[in-house]
Amino acid sequence: MNFWGDIVGSLSIILQIFEKIWFVVLPVGLYSAFKPMWMNFAQDEFYGTLEYILLEIIPPADIEKSPRPMEALYNGIHATAITHNAFDELALGKFNPSFSLEIVGDSGIAHFYIRTPKNFRNLIESNIYAHYPSAEIREVNDYVKDVPKTIPDKEWDIWGTEMELVKPDPYPIVTYRYFEEDITGTMIDPLASIIEGISKLEYGQKIWFQIIIAPEKETWSNTGRELVEEITGRKTKPKNTLTQLKEDLSDIVKGIFTGILSPEKIEEMSSKKEAKDDVPLEFKMTPGEKEVVKAVESMIGKNVFKTKMRFVYVGKKENFDKSNVTNFMGALKQFQDQNLNGFKPNDESKTYANYLMKEQRMLYRQRRIFNRYRSRSNQRYSVRFILNTEELATLFHFPDMSVVAPSLRKVESKKGGAPVNLPVS
Repeated sequence: MNFWGDIVGSLSIILQIFEKIWFVVLPVGLYSAFKPMWMNFAQDEFYGTLEYILLEIIPPADIEKSPRPMEALYNGIHATAITHNAFDELALGKFNPSFSLEIVGDSGIAHFYIRTPKNFRNLIESNIYAHYPSAEIREVNDYVKDVPKTIPDKEWDIWGTEMELVKPDPYPIVTYRYFEEDITGTMIDPLASIIEGISKLEYGQKIWFQIIIAPEKETWSNTGRELVEEITGRKTKPKNTLTQLKEDLSDIVKGIFTGILSPEKIEEMSSKKEAKDDVPLEFKMTPGEKEVVKAVESMIGKNVFKTKMRFVYVGKKENFDKSNVTNFMGALKQFQDQNLNGFKPNDESKTYANYLMKEQRMLYRQRRIFNRYRSRSNQRYSVRFILNTEELATLFHFPDMSVVAPSLRKVESKKGGAPVNLPVS
């Protein structure tokens, strides 16, 4: 009886203490749970105030440029970043606008789209016309409305996934600079295989590839510098207290016995250590490590974007062919290098299900990825990663028309101004 009485007494004391300090304990305890829910609500409210438009870019038929000019477009987009104050960011949910770069294959024809906030339309058009003056840019209806809002259904089927990086962010993917031939210097267009795969689509088959980007702060480059220091051996991994204590005691014991038994050994060990430290850094690194460091340093030297990438294959059930998924994923492999980085499907979002309630879970995943694609969702809580302007230019640019002309919608004739000497009536 005394045991239960003690418990009740202890609980009573705890409640009395809590009554005195609840206004301090509860806000601190609930903050971590409340903040994500509030931020999602506030950002959704702010997102609803933005007006977006979809622009289709129809490239000229005579492009002979590398993807490099597209970097100017992404640098221009990066300039839209605004540093919001704490009230705007936390209370009103304001954030930097996102842009969506989209390559769409519809029944064998490739289309290029950019979804942008309406107030930045001039920025997109001026940067594209500066390097592709013969291109056409037009506002169009959203192509996602060409299929029912709720699929799969009796007529349509879908396979989709969000993409993630194979390695951590600072490791870059293979960019267009790596696609140049060693002898002729000619660039092998990295989009050629993607457009070629789109050209094989039959009527009613659609491939949607979406890259959502939002400018990231310049301070992110510190993450890349830490990786460079780790690869070059300038940064040592922190050790736990117990491990450090063992190493310190071991050094003390070894030093004592070495000094007693062989004093001259100390000088020899010291000279060896100095000689080892004098070895230049470039001789300590393998050729592969040097290439990685060079690539990472190049990556962090450019403007970067927080990126979300999605792939969706939609088709009529009578000719739904998953080999189109395999072909597209195979084309993305060309941007991968074992020493650098690459893309892979994210298991959490991929449309598959095993074991219990397979059909219901599969249907849920299919409709979730479809709805996320339709809304161009850029959730803070799902997989995102960092890409810089060079990587984006590699993934989304106007390809070499000599390679992809048959399957890409293009401007058939050049545009020109009227002669200056026309008679005026």
